Amino acid sequence: MTYREGGIVLIQLWLIRTEDGKSAAHPLLDHILIGRGISAPRFRTLPGGKPVLEGDPPPLHFNLSHSGPLVLCGIAPAPIGVDVERICPRRPGLPRYALSEEEFSWYQSRGSRWEDFYALWTLKESRIKYTGQGLDRAARSIRVPLLSPGESAALDGLRFRSYSGEDWRAACCGEEEPPGILLCSDPRSI
Repeated sequence: MTYREGGIVLIQLWLIRTEDGKSAAHPLLDHILIGRGISAPRFRTLPGGKPVLEGDPPPLHFNLSHSGPLVLCGIAPAPIGVDVERICPRRPGLPRYALSEEEFSWYQSRGSRWEDFYALWTLKESRIKYTGQGLDRAARSIRVPLLSPGESAALDGLRFRSYSGEDWRAACCGEEEPPGILLCSDPRSI
């Protein structure tokens, strides 16, 4: 399965860094939708609370994530989940609490670095956001592949990819292979 069909990219991801990621998230989505001819989008909410564009089926699926100054937006023809997190130390016991036995062993084998915790955490969040159910169960029960940034894999019929920057980690989960690169936008153009 590829992320291209007839030369058309099925999944696209945009990452921007701005002063306030939370306030830039919806303007970024509006900018992307306008670029696709959707100038006055109307939304509805799925039972788990995930917003989607109106239409049955929706003409385009999207997902947003923000962390500090970062915003990540993904669009696709099918459901998609994305997450971005700034890397910052948390409570020392968090990895043990949030990761499965296999994930925790992987995390420890890599030196118990927060960068690796966030690689796994963003994969978990992207899967949750793909389903639209929210964090309705223990985080350790959410299965994800063990990926380093830049890697992709399939699990349970879904495709995952992990991304990284100097001070952040991100992930995408969807039905198609996520792209190997993120499109970076100049926030001044939004």
